[in-house]
Amino acid sequence: MLSVIIPASNEESYLGACLAALLASDCPGAEVIVVANGCHDGTADVARRALAAAPAGWQGQVIDLAAGSKPLALNAGDSAAQHGTRVYLDADVIVSPGLMAALADVLAASAPRYASGTPVIPPARTAVTRAYARFWQGLPFNQTAAPGYGLFAVNAAGRARWGAFPAIISDDTFVRLQFTPEERVQVGQTYEWPMIEGFAALTRVRRRQDAGVRELLALHPGILSREAKPRLGAARLAGMALRDPLGFATYAAVSLAVRARPGGGGFTRGR
Repeated sequence: MLSVIIPASNEESYLGACLAALLASDCPGAEVIVVANGCHDGTADVARRALAAAPAGWQGQVIDLAAGSKPLALNAGDSAAQHGTRVYLDADVIVSPGLMAALADVLAASAPRYASGTPVIPPARTAVTRAYARFWQGLPFNQTAAPGYGLFAVNAAGRARWGAFPAIISDDTFVRLQFTPEERVQVGQTYEWPMIEGFAALTRVRRRQDAGVRELLALHPGILSREAKPRLGAARLAGMALRDPLGFATYAAVSLAVRARPGGGGFTRGR
């Protein structure tokens, strides 16, 4: 049995499609908890309508929090969850029909496990995001097992690795690095994770991501040693740049913009 926790802040435009795909999954008996937090739109109402029409066997509830905080939303979802196996899902992610069942299968082990699906970035609307996404997907982080952006899951023994979600930027990286590479599993079933659109949005989100890494290093020295990603040497980077000069130029421009004005704490969607 799975409990799927979806933190959602002003996600009215995305949540309906996310829930429609999730509720079409081949995983009867799963529980869905949508935690609307700090919303000024119809996010909670979208969730209530979708869960009210859920197929037989599915359970669901909506928690509506006044404060906008992803860690707070994750902790509220955890407190309400009935099942030990947890899936943490972003509200703009579209899961494939067999993904939830595949995650439930690999997380049935008694030993601590972390799992995710195979991420797919759908075609972007803007040329700059298409170029950035193309290059970004070739970076070492994306060659590791179960990078987990947008969707990650743990079994009960895995969830015992940490207590409440801390008030940090990179909750997904924090959780993934509670596990060794050998404990992380990527299943073949896919999910769609849309990348944000436009140069300014890419820069804002990249700035937040970099700030999240710095924060983790400060609070948990040595935690990144569990990343186990391949090394990006000069030769490999040069090869990537030669194969995709436009993608490299776009990625480099975003990186330079971030370095010119670092910072970026707090959650940023960038849409």
